[in-house]
Amino acid sequence: MAKRSINPARREKKTAGPGDLSTLFDYVRYAVSCFNEAKLAFAHGTTDPVAEAAFLVCEAVYLHPDQFEMFANARLTAVEGRKVRKLIEQRVKTRKPTAYLVNKIYMRGVPFYVDERTIVPRSFIGELLDSHFGGDGEGMSLVGDPEGVTRVLDLCTGSGCLAILASRAFPNAKIDAVDLSKDALAVAARNVRDHELDDRITLHLGDLFAAVRKHRYDVIISNPPYVDAEGMAGLPRECRFEPKMAFDGGPDGLDIVRRIVADAGHHLNDGGGLLCEIGRCRPAMEEAYPQLPLLWLDTEESEGEVFWVGAEAL
Repeated sequence: MAKRSINPARREKKTAGPGDLSTLFDYVRYAVSCFNEAKLAFAHGTTDPVAEAAFLVCEAVYLHPDQFEMFANARLTAVEGRKVRKLIEQRVKTRKPTAYLVNKIYMRGVPFYVDERTIVPRSFIGELLDSHFGGDGEGMSLVGDPEGVTRVLDLCTGSGCLAILASRAFPNAKIDAVDLSKDALAVAARNVRDHELDDRITLHLGDLFAAVRKHRYDVIISNPPYVDAEGMAGLPRECRFEPKMAFDGGPDGLDIVRRIVADAGHHLNDGGGLLCEIGRCRPAMEEAYPQLPLLWLDTEESEGEVFWVGAEAL
C-alpha cells in the first residue's frame, strides 16, 4: 500500500473524548499518535503508521484508502467515530495486524479477504507482474506477449492473491494455485469466488509440484516461506498472529526454495521461467547456486528480493 503524505502535526491526549475528534483526518492523526506511542510494527500491507492509520480509518467507514484525500475533511458520525476508536484500541492492545481486524488487504489496489487462516499478503510479485510481464500494458515482458501465456502455476498461494493478480497480467491463462494448508485454500476459494475467477483459477491442496503432477506451465510464480532461523526468532508480535508455516524457511530460509528450484524445470515449457520471492536471502541463494543465471528484479520498495530464472537454465 502506498505511503500517505499526511503530517500528524499534533498529538492527541489519551483522555480525549469523542467530541475532540471530528473529521477523517482527525481520526487518522489520532491513530498515528496512538500507533507511535505503542511502538507498533508495520509489515502487513503498510510500511509506516500513517499508511496503517489511513487504511484502518478508511476501511472502518467503507472507503478505499485511495479515497482518503477526497474525504479527509468529512465529519464522521458518532457511530462511525466509536467504530474507528474501537479498532484503534484493538490494534494497540492486541497488536493484531489491521488486515485481520478489518478482514481485508489491498494489493495493487485490488481488495482481498484475509483472516488468521492465511498470511497477510504483501508480496512484491504483484508489482512485478505489471512492470516485467506487461500487466500494465507498458513495461517489458520476460515472456514475450503476455496474451500468449496460457498456463500459470502459483506455488504457496495462501490467500490466492498472486493467482488473481496473475489472471490480470495474463488474460488468456488458466492458473493452478497450490498450497499445503487446507485453511489457507478456504480463504483463497473465497477470493477466487469474489473476483469471479472460478473458471480460470483451480485450487490444489498438496505439497508443491506433487499437487499438479506432470503439468507444464509458461510461468511459475511463488512467494514461499523464506524466513531464516534468526528471522523467525525475531518476528514482531504482529507476525505471530500469522501461520508459522507461512514464514519458516529453515536455517537459511531456503528449504522450500531449494525444492522449487530443483523441480521447476520439469514443469516449465520452453521460453518460460520461474519468478520467486525470497526476501533477504539473496546472499544465501547466490552461494547455493553460483552457476544459476538469476535475474534479480527490483520494485519501488525492494531491491534484489525476487528473482527470475528461465526454463532453459533450470
